[in-house]
Amino acid sequence: MTAPDDAVLRRVRDLWETVSGAAVTFPPPGSPAAVVASPGSRLCPPGWVGIVALGRSAIVTAPDTGVARTLRQAFSTLPADALTCADTVRSVLPVAEVLGPATLAYVTDDAFRPVPYEGGVERLSAEHPDVRALLGAVGPADAEESGLAEVTSPVFALRIRDETSEAPNRPNDTGRPGAGPPLLAAAGYRHWPRDTAHLCVLTAPERRGQGLARRVASAAMAHALAAALLPQWRARPPASRRVARALGFQELGSQLSVRPDFPHPDTGVTEGA
Repeated sequence: MTAPDDAVLRRVRDLWETVSGAAVTFPPPGSPAAVVASPGSRLCPPGWVGIVALGRSAIVTAPDTGVARTLRQAFSTLPADALTCADTVRSVLPVAEVLGPATLAYVTDDAFRPVPYEGGVERLSAEHPDVRALLGAVGPADAEESGLAEVTSPVFALRIRDETSEAPNRPNDTGRPGAGPPLLAAAGYRHWPRDTAHLCVLTAPERRGQGLARRVASAAMAHALAAALLPQWRARPPASRRVARALGFQELGSQLSVRPDFPHPDTGVTEGA
């Protein structure tokens, strides 16, 4: 893997420092993680502990100062890049539940490897009935994992077509306003702080592994890059990571959220209970 561009890494650090909701900065590589109390952190669900590691540097948010003290002590001897391993965290803290880890990958315009728009990638609104139908068809877990319901961009989609379908062949076509043949795959992005485009991709389960995710994601990425946004791909499944790498994304870090399961150091009440 090539070393990330310094400007990109600074931009990504700024993003996660902003999302932390606290006055925290990534420490020098190799230093203990920077742990801060941030009840409003968007690194994790409310009441949880959020961890983001970029290279050999990490920031951690805690729901309050008491938990932050416990985390500083527990994490003080652990390398930053190990903190997004759930087993590592469990080795030093009682944990009730985890989310992740997920890799964090980014791409710049010069590294982007676009996929041709052959086959009718079309642009729809996020509220289009066919987008909602795809979300409903895959089930709650896959729909939530994709994040497609929360995009703020147009949705770029591929659908089943028969010989009589009038398929748009450019990603800037708006498609038909009403419901049509079912969507096979769709992608868009949610605007995040620091001019970041958080990619959201969803493919019908029976059509996965056929290259459809790359095609719709490529269209969404092109739209984001044209707006001078930095595309972000957050992924847990290996297949999703492979799609990101094929499009030119470079993995710069990882994220883990944990729900603590230990008595609060000040109140004695078990966190997360």
